[in-house]
Amino acid sequence: KKFYERLLLFRTHGITHDKKIMTKCDGPWYYEMQELGHNCRITDFQCALGISQLQRVDEFISRRSEIANYYNQAFKEMEEIRTPRVRLGSVCHAWHLYVIQLKLEKLKVGRRKIFEALRAENLGVNVHYIPVHLQPYYQKRFGYKLGDYPVAERVYERIITLPLYPKMTKKDARDVVRAVKKVVGYYRR
Repeated sequence: KKFYERLLLFRTHGITHDKKIMTKCDGPWYYEMQELGHNCRITDFQCALGISQLQRVDEFISRRSEIANYYNQAFKEMEEIRTPRVRLGSVCHAWHLYVIQLKLEKLKVGRRKIFEALRAENLGVNVHYIPVHLQPYYQKRFGYKLGDYPVAERVYERIITLPLYPKMTKKDARDVVRAVKKVVGYYRR
C-alpha cells in the first residue's frame, strides 16, 4: 500500500491535494510537492484510443502471429540466423518484437555491418535491448561493468529486431525476407 501511494505521487510530479498527508492546508487551491515525480498521467484522448485498440487486440495478435510464422518458415533453412522459439501450446505470444540472433561464426562481419546493410535495404531494423547493466545509470549507481553478465552481452552482440506490425502487408513481409536473405547471403562465410 505504501508503494502504491508513492506511485500515485510519482505520476503527478510528487504533488498531492490529500489533506491527510499534507503538512498544512492554506485553502482549496493549496497543494504540496511531497516527493520528486514526473507527469505520468495519460490524457482522456489516450484512454479513448487505448480502449478502442483493446477491442482489436486479438486481431492485432493474430496478424503479428501470421507474420512471425511466415518469417520462421522463410528463415528456417538459414544456418546463419536463429529465429525466436516458442513452445507450442504454452503461451499466446503477442509478437511485440521479432528478434533474430546472428550466428557470427558463420558470417564474415559483425552485427553492425549486417544492421547497416539491412538499413541500406530500407528495412526499419533495430536492436532490442541493450543489457541494463551496460547503461550508465546502473554502472554509476550499482558499479556494474562489461563482463558482469556475459550471456546477456553475448546475445546483445548478435541480435537484430526485424519489422513486424499488424498493418504490414504480405509484400512488406516478403521484402523483409528478401533483404535478410540477400544481406546474410552476401556476408556468409
